Amino acid sequence: MTKEIIISGFGGQGVLSMGKILAYSGLMEDKEVTWMPAYGPEQRGGTANVTVIVSDKRISSPILSKYDVAIVLNQPSLDKFLPKIKPGGILIYDGFGIINPPQRTDITVYRVNAMEKAAEMKNSKVFNMIVLGGLLEVCPVVSDKGVEKALFKTLPERHHSLIPLNMEAVKAGKEIIEKL
Repeated sequence: MTKEIIISGFGGQGVLSMGKILAYSGLMEDKEVTWMPAYGPEQRGGTANVTVIVSDKRISSPILSKYDVAIVLNQPSLDKFLPKIKPGGILIYDGFGIINPPQRTDITVYRVNAMEKAAEMKNSKVFNMIVLGGLLEVCPVVSDKGVEKALFKTLPERHHSLIPLNMEAVKAGKEIIEKL
């Protein structure tokens, strides 16, 4: 099993940390992973994306031109990465940031209303974990246990008290993702 994933949105949406948590989760489960971030001059407000590959086999290159899965959190990201999803691939998007929904019929499209759910949970910082939960529901590349271990590894110890909330957000994402 090899999944080549692009996650893209505005800086400040947790794009890079979502990719990092996904990559660490793979490491915690003894998988081969790559994590390759890219962002504009400003991390908050500029565009950011991260390529993550999770595999059971060695990964030959972290450089990709086509993806199995694209998670897009704003319209510029959708416009840029929609054509780069392999036929038969998966697109996941947050409805809040998309003005013109995708029209491709050769991929499976999912919508996760993560911004709305984060507001309902009264914590905008769990937005990315809700999206990650949606991904893991439709494409279980890593387990929830792996995500929890990754959170302990990636979050500073002073924030470990937030891990239960983050795992609750992952669960919420799994519940609210819908196929279009």
